[in-house]
Amino acid sequence: MSWFTTATRVGFLLLVAVCIGWYYDMPLLAVAATLLCLVGYWLYQMYQVQRWLADPGNPPPETYGIWGDLLSQMYQLQKKDRQARARLQSTVDYLQNSFTSMRDGVAIVDDHGILKWFNEPARLLLGLRSEDEGQSLMNLVRAPEFLRYFNRGEFGTPLEYRTGGDSSSWLSVEITRFGAGDRLLFIRNITASVRMEKVRKDFVANVSHELRTPLTVISGYLGTFLGDTSKLDSRYIKPLQQMQQQADRMENLLKDLLWLSRIEGEQGIGMHTPVDIRALLSELQDELRTAYPGRKVELELAADHKVAGDYRELYSAVSNLLLNAIKYSKEGSVVRVSWRQQDGSYHLAVSDEGIGIDAAHIPHLTERFYRVEDSRSTACGGTGLGLAIVKHVAASHAARLQIASQLGKGSTFTLVFPGQGKVATTRESSTPPAQGTTTVTTRV
Repeated sequence: MSWFTTATRVGFLLLVAVCIGWYYDMPLLAVAATLLCLVGYWLYQMYQVQRWLADPGNPPPETYGIWGDLLSQMYQLQKKDRQARARLQSTVDYLQNSFTSMRDGVAIVDDHGILKWFNEPARLLLGLRSEDEGQSLMNLVRAPEFLRYFNRGEFGTPLEYRTGGDSSSWLSVEITRFGAGDRLLFIRNITASVRMEKVRKDFVANVSHELRTPLTVISGYLGTFLGDTSKLDSRYIKPLQQMQQQADRMENLLKDLLWLSRIEGEQGIGMHTPVDIRALLSELQDELRTAYPGRKVELELAADHKVAGDYRELYSAVSNLLLNAIKYSKEGSVVRVSWRQQDGSYHLAVSDEGIGIDAAHIPHLTERFYRVEDSRSTACGGTGLGLAIVKHVAASHAARLQIASQLGKGSTFTLVFPGQGKVATTRESSTPPAQGTTTVTTRV
């Protein structure tokens, strides 16, 4: 019922009251009595509405007129709201039941850091209690690494940290934002995988150390035999030379394995010494000029910035990139190295005019012993560990490795270091690559 209809009815009642009052020579009294009755009726309707609002679970009372329409609309809105709440609660219950059945820990924290809900694995992994719900997570989890990670608000990569106590363990925490500032935490126990990785690293390091002694003996005798080939039967010269070549290759492989093990074991330790990248590149240029006199290495040093880190590790990483550029590009071509500032970060790029790399291989280049083509890798004497070393050096210096390549045109490997006070994050390059070029940013 519209307000116009109600006003029309009230006007009609007043007109009837005026006519009756006129007949009895009391028009004002008749109008006043009519208005008093209307007000009383409306007050009664309002009383009915108030009683219903106090207990809206019951059906609305029988009312008429505009109050009946209002109650009907309110009841329909309330019904829709209850249905929407029921659907939402059903979804929440379903999600919580799903999270409850998970073996990994799940917790929900609001925008103020208050713990709203957690499942049983989260209680065990984080050392929570049932009554901790509604408390600040910052007061419940005492691990400094977790507190820094949570407060920083940058959840692009998971946090892995070691918990204290009698039984030391490792946890991985992933945080996702959702809703109005709420955060969803996934907690996983990765102690087994961390220990397995440590066993693997120790095995590689120990085997590498154990192989160095017999290899040194073999190389020594081969060098002695080949030092004076005039006394050797000609049938043995070529096999001995091949043995010497493979022994040298094995020695290089062991050196790379030991160096990679050292980098992994000391990652992030003592990375505070300023390293002059301009001086490092100049030193490498002089070294390569002596080792490869026929190759040209051009430097473009546009930035004057020192990187906090380890000089030997950075030297090793850039050296591997330069050696790859020289090995996989033809004689007479130029290898270009640039050090520049771009978009608030610092880019060290090594570019060659070599054979390039197919797009299918680029995501796997930093894997250990990965070969694009076994024949060309063997011919160039590579160990398959160079880019793995570069990846780990980049990780220990909060940098990222970008790889851009085009078959037949060459490749560019770029180490991107964060600017002052910034943390490196993976992002797309602001300069689009040329057509046919594949660009991949390797997460490290």
